[in-house]
Amino acid sequence: MTRIGDDAELAARLAEASGRIALEIRAAGAIAGRALGDAGDKVVNAFLVRALAAQRPEDGLLSEESKDTPERLTKRRVWIVDPVDGTREYGEERPDWAIHVGLAIDGVAAVGAVALPGLGLVLRSDRPEPLPPAAARPRIVVSRSRPPAEAAAAAAALGAELVELGSAGAKAMAVIRGEAEVYLHSGGQHEWDNCAPVAVAVAHGLHASRIDGSPLVYNQRDPVLPDLLICRQELASRLLEALSAR
Repeated sequence: MTRIGDDAELAARLAEASGRIALEIRAAGAIAGRALGDAGDKVVNAFLVRALAAQRPEDGLLSEESKDTPERLTKRRVWIVDPVDGTREYGEERPDWAIHVGLAIDGVAAVGAVALPGLGLVLRSDRPEPLPPAAARPRIVVSRSRPPAEAAAAAAALGAELVELGSAGAKAMAVIRGEAEVYLHSGGQHEWDNCAPVAVAVAHGLHASRIDGSPLVYNQRDPVLPDLLICRQELASRLLEALSAR
């Protein structure tokens, strides 16, 4: 197995194990709502930090739930993780939350695994599958709480309908799984929100970029990465043209 193959296998194993941990915390029933989300984040983050330090001690790490340090900026290889993406959905016992384990190499989302524990799935960059047929009327998956203003322009350009869903990972994986054709976000994200989903999406043949068409670049000093477009390749040019015309 190549080093990238080893990395992908590690990402998938860690995402799956993290999902089991999060489900066990929720099943215990001791807490609920926001407190449950906070607990899941904390425990899963501790697991991921320990595991990556043991398995990839020379690599950098950026996690939503750990204090950031400038050390990662000196590394070519940086693991970028979101222990529980969609803590609101996790706390509400919905299925549309995710766990992200991604690896950026030279600023590119090269390896990723996204676990959807509520659905019993792990989607990974090293095991792409053919995309399901696209719907006759495109569907754009957007945030439940903050649908982007750009979504209206995109929907008009495609004659599409908007579909609300929870976490960023769940929305990105919905495009891979054939539940939508487009995921559009402009309300503000960080690198951990989309590194692993982008790696998995690109491996499955999808388009992924900023909404102005520029590349997504990771392991930056400021980890804010405010907007994102993931879509089927045949829709990318029309969407980018519509978004640039706003």
